[in-house]
Amino acid sequence: MLILDAHLDLAMNAMEWNRDLTRPLEEIRHREAGLTDKPDRGRGTVSLPEMRRAGIGICVATQIARFVKPSNPLPGWFSVEQAWAQTQGQLAWYRAMEDAGEMVAIRDRVALRKRVEAWKNPGPKEPIGYILSLEGADSMITPAYVERSYAQGLRAIGPAHYGLGRYAQGTDATGGLGPRGKELLLEMRRLGMILDATHLCDDSFWEALKVFDGPVWASHHNCRTLVPHNRQLSDEMIRELLNRGAVIGSVFDAWMMVPGWIRGQHTPASTGLKLEAIVEHIDHICQIAGNANHVGIGSDLDGAFGTEQTPADLQSIYDLTRLPEILRSRGYQPSDIEAIMHGNFLRFLEKNLP
Repeated sequence: MLILDAHLDLAMNAMEWNRDLTRPLEEIRHREAGLTDKPDRGRGTVSLPEMRRAGIGICVATQIARFVKPSNPLPGWFSVEQAWAQTQGQLAWYRAMEDAGEMVAIRDRVALRKRVEAWKNPGPKEPIGYILSLEGADSMITPAYVERSYAQGLRAIGPAHYGLGRYAQGTDATGGLGPRGKELLLEMRRLGMILDATHLCDDSFWEALKVFDGPVWASHHNCRTLVPHNRQLSDEMIRELLNRGAVIGSVFDAWMMVPGWIRGQHTPASTGLKLEAIVEHIDHICQIAGNANHVGIGSDLDGAFGTEQTPADLQSIYDLTRLPEILRSRGYQPSDIEAIMHGNFLRFLEKNLP
């Protein structure tokens, strides 16, 4: 079955983690043996061959580069210009993957349909289609840069990431957009771009949805009712997203799947975390919606964590292929399962890409 993964940080892994994602996963892990600069060294779960093996023929792939002021303890770049340049380096990697026949950019509906058709009978090295998204808008030097990025193929923007941002406030922060954030959203609307509500703090979430009347999704988000934390969507937020026709991608980072997880202390084995836990979040959204038309996969499996922070029965992104059987065991019908694995995000993109 075709899988559409609505959130992968492929270029970040290639450029900042120095991972050659064209190589087999075990080779990448072996090359990182003994490295300690990142918590997931030797435990990564994503590579392009592994995605092909899983049937992940289409993904939303990110650019990401945070700007940090001297008072900001989060990691990031010390000037906006550096952050912009980092995203341009990431874009250059995606272009190199296109030149190598590894990936294909999806900028419009025609390209989307071609990738869907190709993955009905994929070749052994079928290119993976990707829609380009920006996670956190800090790297936009001014809102005028949105048009430049759109011309480069950018189709979705999440205005915030963690903490305080230049255009919106993110996870663990508070506060609204401010004039610059509103200008960013209006420019996105003019260009017909997708707003990614992921990581927006509650204040910025509600203000953004008032300012922006275009297409909205939450690429990688779970449910606050099941795991209480401001990173998660409250039921009220979920209902508002449903009213806007959004699709919500379920995320496989352990601390967002089960309550009480302490990063760096808990392990999948110590908590008994299994893939079944994600179905609780999927089902919660479906119960609110009254159908299975607004939830999908936004795994974030390469988002700066590896098997130390995934379900115990997930050793690579290939294990997403086990979800259909788990959903079947919970009573989901074949049409609902197809919608969750790819159909809902495809329908959204078919409607909202140029």
